[in-house]
Amino acid sequence: MSTRRILAMQEVVNRVPVEPIQPKKQVSEYFGANVFGIDAMREYLSEEGFTSVTEAMEKGVSLDRKIADQVAACMKAWAQAKGVTHYTHWFQPLTGTTAEKHDGFFEPIGGGRAIERFSGSQLVQQEPDASSFPNGGVRSTFEARGYTAWDPTSPAFIWGNTLCIPTIFVSYTGEALDFKTPLLKSLSALDKAATEVCQYFDKNVTKVIGTLGWEQEYFLIDAALYNIRYDLQQTGRTLFGHASAKGQQLEDHYWGSIPDRVLAFMKDFEYESHLLGIPVRTRHNEVAPAQFECAPVFEEINIAVDHNQLLMDVMQKVAMRHNFRVLLHEKPYAGVNGSGKHNNWSLATSAGKNLLSPGKTPKTNLQFLTFFINTIKAVYEHADLMRACIASANNDHRLGANEAPPAIMSVFLGEQLNKVLDEIEKSVGDKKMSPEEKTALKLSIGKIPDILLDNTDRNRTSPFAFTGNKFEFRAVGSTANCAGAMTVLNAIVAEQLIAFKNEVDTLMTKKQLEKDDAIFQVLKRYIIESKKIRFEGNGYGDEWKAEAKKRGLSNIPTTPGALEAFVTKKSMNLFENLNILNHREQESRYEIYLETYTKKIQIESRIIADMVNNQIAPAAIAYQKVLVDNINGLKNILSAADFKKAAETQIELVKELSERTNIIIKAAEEMREERKKANNLDTAKKQAHAYCDKVKPHFETIRYQVDKLEFIIDDAVWPLPKYREMLYLR
Repeated sequence: MSTRRILAMQEVVNRVPVEPIQPKKQVSEYFGANVFGIDAMREYLSEEGFTSVTEAMEKGVSLDRKIADQVAACMKAWAQAKGVTHYTHWFQPLTGTTAEKHDGFFEPIGGGRAIERFSGSQLVQQEPDASSFPNGGVRSTFEARGYTAWDPTSPAFIWGNTLCIPTIFVSYTGEALDFKTPLLKSLSALDKAATEVCQYFDKNVTKVIGTLGWEQEYFLIDAALYNIRYDLQQTGRTLFGHASAKGQQLEDHYWGSIPDRVLAFMKDFEYESHLLGIPVRTRHNEVAPAQFECAPVFEEINIAVDHNQLLMDVMQKVAMRHNFRVLLHEKPYAGVNGSGKHNNWSLATSAGKNLLSPGKTPKTNLQFLTFFINTIKAVYEHADLMRACIASANNDHRLGANEAPPAIMSVFLGEQLNKVLDEIEKSVGDKKMSPEEKTALKLSIGKIPDILLDNTDRNRTSPFAFTGNKFEFRAVGSTANCAGAMTVLNAIVAEQLIAFKNEVDTLMTKKQLEKDDAIFQVLKRYIIESKKIRFEGNGYGDEWKAEAKKRGLSNIPTTPGALEAFVTKKSMNLFENLNILNHREQESRYEIYLETYTKKIQIESRIIADMVNNQIAPAAIAYQKVLVDNINGLKNILSAADFKKAAETQIELVKELSERTNIIIKAAEEMREERKKANNLDTAKKQAHAYCDKVKPHFETIRYQVDKLEFIIDDAVWPLPKYREMLYLR
């Protein structure tokens, strides 16, 4: 074993467990203690200030300067009472991570003195550099100004000794440069469209809220092993590694007993999360060794997205305390399951009624079916856009890889709901229903149980599955910002609900149909038109690929091809008509996503070449020399006949080592040449496709040979920690 590996393994074996923080209170007593939420605002703000802020949160109205100054002063007083010294506008640029610049509360006033100050203008708006973040050509380097603006719907929080204020991030000319801005606009469009449809069933509904419950999968690795895997540090995944003899084939890790070191880490990051108001409640072992999952209860989508972004940061920092590193990459290890971030999406009225949960009467079930069928129709109409919103270099390794949904978008409903839709399709005519038809149909939909959780099976192979009272978008990657997928889903459902209401209203006015007749007729047509997207079988099988092709469903396996859906006329009109993103913003995002893909593949390519030249090839040559020396030694002491017998296997091994080493060195050089060609192309689209089609194929060629070398080279010589060492936590 190489010296670095020996030292790392000794460090792992001698690791002293870190005791988790032991809070003396129940979670309910400290939950949200570091959040400037409703209770803190009620305590610190005047009645006028509290009312203004809550109205801004609930209705989206702006605050006047006087109230903003009061909120800032009270927020500062609350934070300083907890030892805070700095504040930051916390935002989500298109890097996929969060960004922050810390400023102190103090302000010099002359004479060598300073005062503590935090004004309303500092709370409401800041000016970060907009040109140094991904902008897709919206801003040039010399046009650096951008703005962050306070999002009062997501409460400020304390992380460390810093007051973090969630904000949007836009350019000087107003274009969105973040994930939050279009998300908020999509939520507003969805609220308006869904509320108007709700009025058919309940005139008291004045607001509809999108809700999200994410499930975060991740791997843990000991810090000592992580520190000597150059590829893990730089890319988040192992670019080489022979499969461990024991992987996940016994299925003994899933929901098994949580290792003590891991449990201590989980307790600590849950404690930190609860202080920040993140309602993490579930934890368990996932399928692959060293893989785990956590999940919160449902929240309003904007807050849920902020909490997920914050949680990933919390997990990374807490893991360091416990001598772990968190691997959030969608596929850190080949041959075992990758990680996703299942997005469980639903709609609820401000009174708390889940619109995707069936009721106890035909009327409430008709409301459920309306939102249920419209969502299916929306996914059918924009399947390519749904594929695009989860596309990334990371996720390409996972989609369709026997543990994740395929790149083909489909919707799983379960046997019972499929039967209900089939009955509606068969029973509703194109004209007014007779009293008998109405009675029969209402009896049919009245049979839908109030709770479908136990009546709807879970199809793990479906990218978009109905699971009782919500849709689960399973194809979202584990590193992704949930806002990307949620913005698309909110937008397509909002558009679909607007179209639905227009069609129902037209039938009611022009054809004089009663409301129920009109709703049933439109729903029937939607059921028929979107039937191709419904699939109940095994999404992993080749049979589904063939069937999907017959149905005319797209199968776009790679990111560069999938991303083109963002800039089709259909998608451009969708976002612009709903005032979510204009054409320039959409085109800039397309450029950013292409550039991000290219850069990630480029980085991986460079690291592969570095590891081949500086670690793999030298190890192979060193072991080859050991064998050659041994062969020469045998030749000197044995007769020709005995030597031939004794050295035959070793000579073949030397030949194999030489051949495989030559292949990887040559392939690495060919890959470098393809990379140079790709870099010289003149558009982001051409570059992304070149990296996908010409550079990336070399990865598997090289990896195959390297993994074979790992299997035959002496363990004492091999420089990298192996899967059998990394996947089993000690």
